[in-house]
Amino acid sequence: MNKIVLSILFSLVAIGLKAQPLAQRLDSLLMNDPMMRTSEVGISVFDLTTGESLFQYQDEKLYRPASTEKVVTSVTALATLGTDYTMDTQLKYTGTIENDTLKGSLYLIGGFDPEFMDEDLDSLVDVIAQSGIRYIADTLAADVSMMDSVYWGNGWSWDDVPDSFQPYMSPLMLNRGCVDVTVIPAEKDSLPIIECVPASDYYQVDNDGVSNNPQAGNLRITRNWLHNGNLIHVSGNVSKKTTRTLSIYTSKDFFFHTFINRLKEKGIEVNTTAFADCPENDSLRVVSPLFTLQRPIGEVLTQMMKESDNLCAESMFYHLALHHTQQKRVNDNDGSDAINHFVKESLGLNPEYYNIVDGSGVSLYNYISPRLLLEYLKYAYYHADIFQSFYEALPIAGIDGTLKSRMKKSKAYQNVHAKTGTVTGVSSLAGYAKAPNGHQLAFAIINQNVMKSRQARTFQDKVCDILCTSK
Repeated sequence: MNKIVLSILFSLVAIGLKAQPLAQRLDSLLMNDPMMRTSEVGISVFDLTTGESLFQYQDEKLYRPASTEKVVTSVTALATLGTDYTMDTQLKYTGTIENDTLKGSLYLIGGFDPEFMDEDLDSLVDVIAQSGIRYIADTLAADVSMMDSVYWGNGWSWDDVPDSFQPYMSPLMLNRGCVDVTVIPAEKDSLPIIECVPASDYYQVDNDGVSNNPQAGNLRITRNWLHNGNLIHVSGNVSKKTTRTLSIYTSKDFFFHTFINRLKEKGIEVNTTAFADCPENDSLRVVSPLFTLQRPIGEVLTQMMKESDNLCAESMFYHLALHHTQQKRVNDNDGSDAINHFVKESLGLNPEYYNIVDGSGVSLYNYISPRLLLEYLKYAYYHADIFQSFYEALPIAGIDGTLKSRMKKSKAYQNVHAKTGTVTGVSSLAGYAKAPNGHQLAFAIINQNVMKSRQARTFQDKVCDILCTSK
């Protein structure tokens, strides 16, 4: 048999496979893919255009969702808080400003803005300077009363602490509670150049690196996190410009300490400093607003979904808690209650069937089903005001975010908008796919008991290709 005949036969087989109904092709994948020998998976697919379920496989079973949990958090937040919601960092004061002196106290009130960066801190300092204040006679206070003092979520892994994806949470976050450490090689055998952003004396740097000398060993950029220390240590060979982002212990102290120093650099003196609640207006004391820095929820949503930013997700989670309780102080249980309320009242499902303990999916205690994810995707799609913001924030296959390097050579390329999820043993994908007939499909895939995430991602990509090629 010649090569031309074989090529024709293979082409006919491929066409025949794609002509098979979607359910049949997915059944075949489940039966034959090597992933299924050692792993579990739950899949649910729904045609949003016709309103019919296309495929279900173990979709009621409970799995750890990893970062597809962010689908739950974001849709609940958009529906509950609204698309115009903002996360505010405020400056308020008591007393009066006379000449260059604030005869009273200045309060820095944290609103858990996860995107508050170095330039935002400088803008707060500039506002104070432009107000004419050069001396605060009473107290400069940081108000972090929005949430309790527990800076990690339930079920978070303690050994992930130094990594930037698990910062110490606080209503006051600077640079996501992290420092970007960049090392640059200099002349051979000399100390490398180290640059840290944000600049602050809250942390220290120990430079034991060696430029362009392989005998110095592998480059290491670490922090003495086991001792809750903030000594950044650089060692080993520096052969190229390298940046690592490290969490800092703790976020609220890092923010406040750096803020105080920036004020001093502007020539603004402070009598005393403290963590304290901003008082309410009453007959005895007037609290006046000085400045509010607002972070639109859309900006947080984009970072959260495109880059799978855990801090942004936890911020939304705590803002949901604030809205749900209508109280000043909230904790993670309040965030769970807010989501459970939405699951019951808006989706019509029993929240007791699931366990949702954080907003990001980092926790190993989260348990949800592919069906729940699908119901969230359906809800978003059928509410146009929510869908536009949500859909635009999702990573696009082969284009951007956490899907930038996936599905580039398949029909799923550009036709899948979905949220990824990865923790040890878990890989997931949930979002939307465009079928060949133009129909919009919603799907949820959760792979469990995964030894190699790459294999699970390959399986998910195959599912997406089937969704985008089956008629």
